[in-house]
Amino acid sequence: MLPQPDTDLDDFPNDEIKSLLIRAEHRLKHATSLEESSPNRVSPRLDNGRMIRPYITSTNGLARADPSRLISHEDRKQSEQVKQVKDPMKIKKKTIEKRKDNTGPDWFHLPRTDLTPEVKRDLQIIKMRSILDPKRHYKTDSAKAQTPEFSQIGTIIEGPTEFYSSRILNNDRRKTFADEVLAMEKSTGRFRSKYKEVQLASTSGKKTFYKNLKARRSGGVRKR
Repeated sequence: MLPQPDTDLDDFPNDEIKSLLIRAEHRLKHATSLEESSPNRVSPRLDNGRMIRPYITSTNGLARADPSRLISHEDRKQSEQVKQVKDPMKIKKKTIEKRKDNTGPDWFHLPRTDLTPEVKRDLQIIKMRSILDPKRHYKTDSAKAQTPEFSQIGTIIEGPTEFYSSRILNNDRRKTFADEVLAMEKSTGRFRSKYKEVQLASTSGKKTFYKNLKARRSGGVRKR
């Protein structure tokens, strides 16, 4: 059996029931009057202009993409233009020309190295300076050592107090390191004697020995 409600309509007096019905009727009339007073009332729009629109739309069962939204106007304009391919050698040449001619005021405006044949020869002699004088020992240079980008060649001028101790005679003065090495070789003859020693060591016991033997035999055997 269903439970009986705690309250029944018979418990309310007739006057109270009438007042409740009148209030409900007034509320219903008020709601209908509001709807009649604003018949063109529209619900608020969901799209406020900030929503992302799809790139692809369907019309008559066909899917179509909006080309104006796939690529921007600037990118489309660049793609339609003729693209110029730049020569890498010309670009490299321009970068070399744009490089600084000197180191600036922080390094006393040291000029860029001008690699002339004479300068290259002098740099090679500096790297091989340990061969020139066997009695002097220098720190070995790294194999990856490169030509300095900025450098300057100068002349050492002796002071007035070194006129007799460290002065180089005018006849011994040379313009480059190569000229100094050649002049030193003429006076000492060290490289020539070293070359002869190497040649003797490399030819001993070979054809030279046989030639010397034939030269001794060419005199003939002496008879007693």
